[in-house]
Amino acid sequence: MTELSELRLCAVMPAPPEAVHAALTDAAALRVWLTDHAEVALPDRYEFWGRYTPDGAEPHQRVLHAGERTLRFAWTVDGVETTVEFTLTDNEPEHEAEHEDAGGTLLTLTQSGDLPSFDEILADTAGPRGELETFWSLAIANLSDYLSGRELTPKCDYTSAELRASVVIDAAPEAVFDSLTQPEQFRKWFGANVDIEPYVGGRFAMGGFELDPGGIKFVEFEPGRKATLRFADGQTDSWELAGSDGKTRLTLVSSGFDPDNPPYPGWAGWLSGVAELRRYHEVPRWRTIWRQIEAPGIPAEMLSIDV
Repeated sequence: MTELSELRLCAVMPAPPEAVHAALTDAAALRVWLTDHAEVALPDRYEFWGRYTPDGAEPHQRVLHAGERTLRFAWTVDGVETTVEFTLTDNEPEHEAEHEDAGGTLLTLTQSGDLPSFDEILADTAGPRGELETFWSLAIANLSDYLSGRELTPKCDYTSAELRASVVIDAAPEAVFDSLTQPEQFRKWFGANVDIEPYVGGRFAMGGFELDPGGIKFVEFEPGRKATLRFADGQTDSWELAGSDGKTRLTLVSSGFDPDNPPYPGWAGWLSGVAELRRYHEVPRWRTIWRQIEAPGIPAEMLSIDV
């Protein structure tokens, strides 16, 4: 059963509000960091659609308000109208002068309406509305990299049952593997509490073993090279690492799921995490871009944002 609720994501963008606003409202920019199709003519038109957008066969947006630091629009997803708002404020530099995000812009995204619960998303019964939180998480992560001039993380293709993506990280395979499998490191860049038993047969639990007693286990574990997780329903997620010239090509593959109902929410979640993993290894004096993540029904003990 769904209920009226709100998704809220806050992140620091490495650019002044004027530059962030331009990236949010320029159609050519949207076609780079957000999705494959976009048309903008404010205050009348703000549309995006395509294979990288949930329920994206055609545009379903309607402008409600367009200001210098606020953009609000209705977005009908799977037949249900929701309200999306971007708000830009100056980022207070409090104790941040040594970090890349000193100054910059605090971007707050909210999406409100009849949103599915976390349990519905986990049960794969939420449809395209269940894809919104991780869609926006990945989009905002890519917006940050777009503004920094960094290479973007692959987007989630909501029309494909092939879930495979590859990125190059400027760090050795051993370091990347450790950040994927050592819980104290994983918590930093992914922004979630996690318990990990790093060996074949060991458990992997988002939110910790108390929240998830152990439905996910490692079936492959080769330090510096590969790890594969198997879910209780038979789905597998694998991380394959190949080193070259001090860098790592990390390939993520998800398989074993119902091809008629791919796990897009979880897949986009992994991709948004990988965007931060890349920054964790590559940005001097790294600090997570995230300041707040609130989504309907997500247990408070699952999230861990260390700012």
